[in-house]
Amino acid sequence: MKKMSEQKTMMKMKPMSMNKALLACALMATQATLLAPAFAQTTAAAAPVASASAEYRLGAGDVMRISVYQNPDLTLETRVSENNVISFPLLGSIRVGGLSVTQAEQLISDGLKKGNFVKNPQVTIVVLQVKGNQASVLGQVNRPGRYPIETADMRLTDLIANAGGVVTGVGSETLILSGKREGKPYRLEIDLPGIFAVGGGAQDVFIQNGDVVWVDRAPMVYIYGEVQRPGPMRLERGMTLMQSLATGGGITQRGTEKGIRVHRKNADGKVEIIQLPMDESLKDGDVVYVKESLF
Repeated sequence: MKKMSEQKTMMKMKPMSMNKALLACALMATQATLLAPAFAQTTAAAAPVASASAEYRLGAGDVMRISVYQNPDLTLETRVSENNVISFPLLGSIRVGGLSVTQAEQLISDGLKKGNFVKNPQVTIVVLQVKGNQASVLGQVNRPGRYPIETADMRLTDLIANAGGVVTGVGSETLILSGKREGKPYRLEIDLPGIFAVGGGAQDVFIQNGDVVWVDRAPMVYIYGEVQRPGPMRLERGMTLMQSLATGGGITQRGTEKGIRVHRKNADGKVEIIQLPMDESLKDGDVVYVKESLF
């Protein structure tokens, strides 16, 4: 009798368990249906990231080696002319300037195949010297000069890194990028530390052929008179009069806070002598003079 009662209990419980299982499956199916569009959007958004690295495009002055598999007679080292063309055996003049390496390989391969010179040509191009696409970095960097743009997705920080970075303590944190975009003059002031701040990645712009990056000297202030270490110093962002005095080692025993004056150029270029609060910010070119106490 006990077994029969247990079986009846199990029979009563099974439908409830099955209902719960069916309900769980339905909920999972609903969640999958709701999440599918979001997942598809996420996948679609992530797809370009994988292929974000653009291929280098050949330019005038580039030196490259062209080889055709199992056809050593067609191996050639050549330079792209000012007209963006090269001369290749059997094909003559070919315009490769502006093409990616892959496109140039395909162009030569198609020419060899259509001319019945090679049945199934496998063309490989290796860029030996990048001369056609370059950018310059000038001013307060460790290695100023011209640098090749070896990839189409080269950014400002990549170019600055190639130049050895900004000279510590001397170079400004504000960079000036000039060049051309769509045939028109282009100029942009960029806050270098801002690139690494949250949401500042948009300032890390792509570099194009002919771009010039100028790194000016850092803003300076000058302290003299009754201070421990008179002389020039780098003006940090938001540096106050008090902070500048502290950087200069503080006022000597003969100096006085009442005798502090700031010499500053106005909009007309004339020097004005003003008295600033200790918590007032200084400006580039300010000269701080600490007078000697009379008592």
